[in-house]
Amino acid sequence: MWYVGLDFHQRSSRICILDENGKTVKEMPVRGAWPEVIAALKELKHGFAICYEASCGYGHLYDQLKRIAQHVVVAHPGQLRLIFRSKKKNDRVDAKKLAMLLLMDQVPQVHVPSVEVRSWRSFIEFRHREVAKRTRVKNSLRSLMRGHGVLLPAGKRLWTRAGLALLRETELPSPMAAVQRDLLLEELSHLEEQIHRVTRELDAIARRHPGVELVRTIPGVGPRTGEAVVAYINEARRFRRNKCVGSYFGLVPCQDASGPANRLGHITREGPAIVRKLLIEAAWQGVHRSARIRAFFERVQGQDPDRKKIALVATAHYLVRVMQAMLRTGEAWWDEEPAVPEPEAA
Repeated sequence: MWYVGLDFHQRSSRICILDENGKTVKEMPVRGAWPEVIAALKELKHGFAICYEASCGYGHLYDQLKRIAQHVVVAHPGQLRLIFRSKKKNDRVDAKKLAMLLLMDQVPQVHVPSVEVRSWRSFIEFRHREVAKRTRVKNSLRSLMRGHGVLLPAGKRLWTRAGLALLRETELPSPMAAVQRDLLLEELSHLEEQIHRVTRELDAIARRHPGVELVRTIPGVGPRTGEAVVAYINEARRFRRNKCVGSYFGLVPCQDASGPANRLGHITREGPAIVRKLLIEAAWQGVHRSARIRAFFERVQGQDPDRKKIALVATAHYLVRVMQAMLRTGEAWWDEEPAVPEPEAA
């Protein structure tokens, strides 16, 4: 079998082919996007395995390569940089390095979910971006009105029907300010409709997925947190150990250990940021709603109020490990220790 390293780009790519002994069989540039790359690889008269770095659109390329290659491996770009630290870097060198890693079976792989799961993740992130846009529009409206000395209701009252009517009817000192206000209100209305539509679709997906309903049995875990965790975990058994899921979501601390010294720093923040954010919110809700979660939080915090944030992140890490175990075993959340049945009388 041949081992192919592919340094893929949208307009030009580089292919390096090694044989079983690591000898270079062929190196070639490819002009064009993924159809040209697939066409060039189809001309190979020998079975091959192929490796390339994960980037935008890596899932679609994986689906296409699976049809013609015996084995497809997608490499983690961040970990590749740690393996090959070189001052000489170009497409030709990168393609050969990928092929050599594939030959040695040393590629740091990433999990490639199905197209349905990839679309689900993208849809979750799309809603998150729309919500962020809505927040920016609301802040712009408050800033505009405050700049003209208009006093507005505090909190969520401004975004009720009465509050929005007050915004529309408020007289502003210049026509330009009024036009800006009107355009922001139109944008806000449009975003509300979009978010409502996306939320409705996501709720329908969550109702059909048993994993989302399962993790929602945890106090404080709502539909948005449940769907995000399930979508990104995807296959619960793909993690070798339950603790690996914390590393996947970047909730473990950085570590610098040498001899007797062991220094722990901030969390790594790897993986999807949106899931970390939702897990932190779910942990805070769980502390207030569940005695079991609150006991874990207080045990980490101890009597030190300065450890509150550390305890909250640790609680989020604990919750995602619990979710991973629940998805693997199918067991729902329980808040109290199960009662031990008394032995039957002889």
